[in-house]
Amino acid sequence: MGVVPPRGRGRDRPPAPTTSRANPAPYPSVVSDARRGLLLGVAAYTLWGGFPLYFPLLEPAGAVEVLAHRILWSALTMGVLVVLLGRVPHLRALLRSPRTMLLLTAAAITISVNWGTYIYGVTNDRVVESSLGYFINPLVTVLIGVLVLGERLRPAQWVAVGVAATAVLVLTLDYGHPPYVALVLASSFAAYGLTKKTANVGAVESLAVETAVVAPLAAVYVGVLVATGASGFGQHGWGHALLLVSSGIVTAIPLIAFGAAATRIPLVTLGLLQYLTPVLQFALGVLWFHEEMPPARWAGFALVWGALVIFTLEANNHRRRQLRLLATTSTAA
Repeated sequence: MGVVPPRGRGRDRPPAPTTSRANPAPYPSVVSDARRGLLLGVAAYTLWGGFPLYFPLLEPAGAVEVLAHRILWSALTMGVLVVLLGRVPHLRALLRSPRTMLLLTAAAITISVNWGTYIYGVTNDRVVESSLGYFINPLVTVLIGVLVLGERLRPAQWVAVGVAATAVLVLTLDYGHPPYVALVLASSFAAYGLTKKTANVGAVESLAVETAVVAPLAAVYVGVLVATGASGFGQHGWGHALLLVSSGIVTAIPLIAFGAAATRIPLVTLGLLQYLTPVLQFALGVLWFHEEMPPARWAGFALVWGALVIFTLEANNHRRRQLRLLATTSTAA
């Protein structure tokens, strides 16, 4: 056995921080880091919320062509980021895991469906409906947890899901058909989140693999468009071509900001910030694009917002109860 070192301020043990006016506690650095994380989170969700202003700029390219270019340029951008951020060893490790690669292939398919549906929605005067998809996404996510993972919902969560289901019914009656864009967006993103959670790999290298998996299909589609003269790339000036190329950077920037925020602020704060994106999208749909909002549609959205209030309050209260229980258990031990 070794010798237990003394508790004094020897050479091997740095002095403990003290609190005084001359030597204040090192809390300001922690606070500033949390503030930086909050700002990065707001930036990420604000950028995602502004996407309805970006994708219409890529017209007259069709939604599928825009999706193909977004996949191709995102794959290139993420590949560069993997190298610059020193994630190559992490990338090699996950490439050697068949299970991880299978999960990321499933994630690639679901996020491609999500991206394509979203691009279609915001370029076809369905920005408000697209925002609905991200409003109901948290509720669809917990429902998938019940159906796929066998999780059990608490009573208030069932109430929130029931209110949201009523909202979808009201909106179905208003639209004359189910809000397909919203439902596909919510379900595809929830499925994407499930596969990503199961894979449990870094965001940068994960998206690099996901875009690389579907990049060959995107390249074939773009090649066919070019060969048949139906491609919009380079046919509408260099400005339009550069906008298509920028789709990779536009995809990467909010992702990096989100990843940096996730390591600096609590998940509760991050969960509340997620509503910033659909709020901005909804506001753009109503105030900027002047999409129609009849009374029944307002009623449907009001029900959705009510469901989210119930869901969020219940989640926060449950977390507080769990923390109190943990503190009580620790004290008793």
